[in-house]
Amino acid sequence: MSELQGEPIVEVVRGKLVESVHRVAACALDAHGTVELAIGSIDTPVFLRSTAKPFIAAAAIAAGARERFGLEPAEIAVMAASHSGQPFHAAAVASILRKIGMDASALQCGVHPPYNEEAARALLGAGQTPSPLHNNCSGKHAGILALCAVIGADPATYLQVDHPAQVQILALCARMTGDDPQVWPLGVDGCGIPVFATSLRRAALAFARLASLDGLTDTDARALLTVRDAMVSYPDYVAGTGEFDSELMRVAGGGIVSKAGAEGVHGVAVMAARLGYASKVIDGASRGRAPASVAALHRLGVLSGVQVEALAGFARPVLYNRAGRAVGSIRPVPSFTIELSP
Repeated sequence: MSELQGEPIVEVVRGKLVESVHRVAACALDAHGTVELAIGSIDTPVFLRSTAKPFIAAAAIAAGARERFGLEPAEIAVMAASHSGQPFHAAAVASILRKIGMDASALQCGVHPPYNEEAARALLGAGQTPSPLHNNCSGKHAGILALCAVIGADPATYLQVDHPAQVQILALCARMTGDDPQVWPLGVDGCGIPVFATSLRRAALAFARLASLDGLTDTDARALLTVRDAMVSYPDYVAGTGEFDSELMRVAGGGIVSKAGAEGVHGVAVMAARLGYASKVIDGASRGRAPASVAALHRLGVLSGVQVEALAGFARPVLYNRAGRAVGSIRPVPSFTIELSP
């Protein structure tokens, strides 16, 4: 397997010195596969991690989970989420589970405190301990359990790669990327489900199909449209208050679907341009993801200068010391250029 290569795109500045540099690989293309942007390795397999969640949620919708259980758009959005564990996230996941006749004990994603600091403090102050509902992947797991209920599969074994629900999920993801699910690299995600690796070129194609709905069966197109509409209508359910994915979708006015994944992965669907974008910070540092993506989307003409300014806290985040004083920043390198097609 070839080594993943990237370009030095994001730098960390302290005082007047560049303290660290993050290399990034990225690809943008349209639904026909025409490459509009190429940085570094775009044909080397990358685990998409949570960036694949819109497609995982779409597998449950394609199977009929929305109609069967009366799922609301906010609940579908949280199925595609890496949420921050705020009360409305946990409530939406609990609602899905009630509708399918299960509870939090059915979730096999594990437990961690809410990522949202205010939610974590409130939980602690109330004398409560985190539950699986607060896991950032609980919505995805609830969606997979809804898929199990629709197809009559055993919910106790849904983490297994050969489970009927996972077979359907991987098949839909492969249809989006154009891969063969029998041969692509598989691993286990942080929340326990099977995770696949594909190239940034193919990941960008999947997000271009999410943006355009071209080249899909009617069932897949309707499912993706349902998930897409839910995510842009309820952006805070996809990540959380003040989180990058949520704010990018809000600033874009519903014209962009944004989904981050662990280890610095990011996927974006741009509806008006019918464009898909996928990127990976080579060293896995999540702090490099937003500055690189905002800069690339701006250079592609997807984000205006006004929109970039509205995202300044993500495009050029300020570094603070323990006393709350600004001591540096994270920003695209001044020489950042990308290869654009004519």
